Amino acid sequence: MLGKDDIRRRVWGLLESKGVARFPRPVYGRIPNFIGAEMAAKRIAEQKEFKNARVIKVNPDSPQMPIRRLILELGKTLIMPTPKLRSGFLLLDPKRIQRRNLAEASSIRGAFKHGRLCPLRDLPSIDLVIVGSVAVSRDGIRIGKGGGYSEIEYGILRELNLVDEETPVFTSIHDLQLIDEAPREEHDLTVDLISTPRRIIRIKRKYPQPKGIFWSELSHRHMHEMPILLELKRILHGRS
Repeated sequence: MLGKDDIRRRVWGLLESKGVARFPRPVYGRIPNFIGAEMAAKRIAEQKEFKNARVIKVNPDSPQMPIRRLILELGKTLIMPTPKLRSGFLLLDPKRIQRRNLAEASSIRGAFKHGRLCPLRDLPSIDLVIVGSVAVSRDGIRIGKGGGYSEIEYGILRELNLVDEETPVFTSIHDLQLIDEAPREEHDLTVDLISTPRRIIRIKRKYPQPKGIFWSELSHRHMHEMPILLELKRILHGRS
């Protein structure tokens, strides 16, 4: 089995060589944007978990921008982590955003303009988590770009009891990002549904989700670059 870095390089190269990679390019080092991201988003919006959700957390990367736009247009609350979690989480309430600004609000810059930075204590419970991926195996093992941000974001929400083991986790990818197998570590987030421009793949979960933050794996650099982790520690310490 290939290692995670080898899988990332192979998938990034495949998307570029097949001509399905989309701005921002090159896709190396990113959650890759792809032709057909809008259709993958539309397929997610057709699922019962999406329709029933009132609050949805979505990563800030480009291929999930169409999903973020649909969430706002359909009147749902969007929780979006700021890039690399440097400023924590943004909350976007479509009732407070003029309809003509919803498309702009689904972008990173627009989310800062039309949303608000939300302290951890004020975050609502999350009904659905949508993550970006570099590659996903057929049994739901997800490979990100290597920074561990999706796992940290999920871990924060899990520590605060805003998500639990039953909270569905979806991803949208190009079909070329689907792989047969991938290595898994204990802290890895797995997905319950894969949406591509061509199809929906539902996965019977084989592995438990991480139950929180793996503090021992975080460095002083992580704590410095993501002050929200210190905020989380203060909240957890206050509960003990």
